[in-house]
Amino acid sequence: MRWALVKVCLAVTTMVVIAFAVPLGLVIKEMARDRAFSNAERQAAAVAPALSITTEREQLERVVASAGSDARMSVHIPAADGTAAVDIGRGRAAEEDIATVRKMGRASTTEVDGGSTLLQPVALSSGAIAVVEVYVPESEVRGGVGTAWAVLAGVGAALVVGSVAVADRLGVRMVRPARRLVEGARELGEGRLGARVSEEGPTELRLAAVAFNSMADQVVQLLANERELAADLSHRLRTPLTVLRLNAASLGDGPAADQTRAAVAQLEREVDTIIRTAREAKPQTVAAGPGAGCDAAEVVRERMEFWSALAEDEGRKWRVAGVERPVRIPVARADLAAALDALLGNVFRHTPEGTAFAVDVHNADDAVIVLVSDAGPGISDPEAAMARGRGSGTDGSTGLGLDIVRRLAESTGGDVRIGSSVLGGTEVRIWIQVDGRRPVSRGHRGSVRRRRTGRPFPVLNRSRSLP
Repeated sequence: MRWALVKVCLAVTTMVVIAFAVPLGLVIKEMARDRAFSNAERQAAAVAPALSITTEREQLERVVASAGSDARMSVHIPAADGTAAVDIGRGRAAEEDIATVRKMGRASTTEVDGGSTLLQPVALSSGAIAVVEVYVPESEVRGGVGTAWAVLAGVGAALVVGSVAVADRLGVRMVRPARRLVEGARELGEGRLGARVSEEGPTELRLAAVAFNSMADQVVQLLANERELAADLSHRLRTPLTVLRLNAASLGDGPAADQTRAAVAQLEREVDTIIRTAREAKPQTVAAGPGAGCDAAEVVRERMEFWSALAEDEGRKWRVAGVERPVRIPVARADLAAALDALLGNVFRHTPEGTAFAVDVHNADDAVIVLVSDAGPGISDPEAAMARGRGSGTDGSTGLGLDIVRRLAESTGGDVRIGSSVLGGTEVRIWIQVDGRRPVSRGHRGSVRRRRTGRPFPVLNRSRSLP
C-alpha cells in the first residue's frame, strides 16, 4: 500500500507538471520572439519619419546609425522620377520578398541565415514605397528561453520529488498502524488473547483499532463466560451427586451396592475434573438485566424442601426463617437456587451426619441478607475458601461453590463473608443489594450482628421447617 500510494502520487504529480510546464514553456518562447520583433518594429518606426521627408543617402545613413546598428538595419528605396534606387546598410532579405512587401503595403517577416528579418514598408513623399529591413538574429529570438525552461524543469522536478516524499510519509503513517492491526489479528488468531492494537494513525485505522480491541475484549469475555458456564453447570451436578452418594452409602453391603458407590465416586471425580478444567479462565460477572429477579423467600422454601428429605435421612436438625413474606431480589431464580444448593451441598459434604444447619432471610430497605449456617467444625481459612481454585482437593472440594455465591452477590453490588455461626460452625452471609448502589466498605454493615457461639440449637421437627 505504501508503494502504491507513492506510485499514484508520482504519476499524478508528473501529469500535472507536464500539463502546466509544457504550455508555459511554449508561452515563454513566444513571448521572447514577440519581444525581439517588437524591438525591431520600434527601430523601423524610428526611420519612417526621415524617409517621409528626404531620400538623400547621407542623411538617411545618419538616421539609420542613430536609430540602431547599420549591421542589422537597411533601407531599400526604389528608383523613381529618373533617380536611381538607393540601398543603405546590409540587406539580407531576398529581392522577391522586398518586392512583395512593396506590393502588399504590409509588414512581413522572412527567414534568413542566422535569424529573421522584419520588412516594414514606408510611403515616401514621391508616392513610392520604401522598405526598412531590420535583422533579428536567432540568439535574440531565443534569449532567456533556455534559462526559463531550466527553471521550469527544476521546479517541476522539485514538485515531483516533494510529492513522492510526502506520499511516502503518508504511506508510512498508514502502513504502520495497518501492519500492527494485522499482527494483532494474527496473534489473536494464534490464541494470544491479550493481543491489543494501539489506537493511532488515520481516523479510519484508529476506528478499526478500536473495533479490533473491542472485539478482542468481547472474545475474551465470551470465552471466560463459556468456561464459567461450564464450571457452574458442572458444579450444579454436585447437588444430585451428593444425594446419590449419601443414598449409595445407605445401601449396605453387597456387589450391587459396591458397584453403585464406585460408579457415584467415579462420576463425582469426573465432574471435579470438568470443574477444575473449566475454571482456568478468570471468571466474568454478568449482572442480571433490567427486569430480572425472583422471590428469594420462595426459592429458599423450595430448596429447603428438597434438602429436608436428605436431612431427615441423616438425622440433621434444620431451621428456616424469614421466608413468610415475598422478598424480591435482582437475581435470576436459577442463579439463587444454584448458590443455595452449593452452600447446602457443602454442609452435607463437609460436615458429619447429624450436624444441624439453618437458613435465615433478612429483608432490609436496601439489601437482602441470606445466612446459611451449620454446627459443623467450621472453616479454618475463610480467605482461602473464598478464592477460586484454592481448595486442597483432599476432601473433594473444588473451591467453586463459594465462588458461585460470591459472584451472585457481587453482580448486585453486594458481597459474601464467612464467619462463625451461633450453631458453633460456619456461617456464610450473602449480602444482596436491591437498590443498585455500589457496595460500601467492609465493616460498615452492622445490621448483621455476630452472635456468640455456644447457644443451644433448638430441636425442630419437619413440621416447623416451612411455614
